[in-house]
Amino acid sequence: MKIKTSSELIQNSLKEIKTISPNEALKLSNENKCNLIDIREISELEATGKIKNSLHIPRGVLEFSIHPTSPFFKKEKIDSNKEMILFCAAGGRSALAAKTLQDMGFEKVSHIDGGFSLMINSGFEID
Repeated sequence: MKIKTSSELIQNSLKEIKTISPNEALKLSNENKCNLIDIREISELEATGKIKNSLHIPRGVLEFSIHPTSPFFKKEKIDSNKEMILFCAAGGRSALAAKTLQDMGFEKVSHIDGGFSLMINSGFEID
């Protein structure tokens, strides 16, 4: 049995998911056409700040927090009709998470290439 590396899982996910640039994500966010979801850990937000107008759902609880019938669903903050745009620090975790959401049945899902650091360089503001 061959155990896949995290890099292999990410590469496989990237073949199946939609990847968008930070500039595309900024445009969609500014036009209020997406749910911008930060899946980084709380310690990362504390160290680097939070992207303005993003919703923080740590990767470890994403599946439990995003399903509309879950008791943890943030119905006041997530519009299920809009695209779910995920980001992390560099793009690896968000690629895996986007693939998971697709596997759950979400159709409008993407992740931001390059993650948080490229987002800051593309004009996203920090709260």
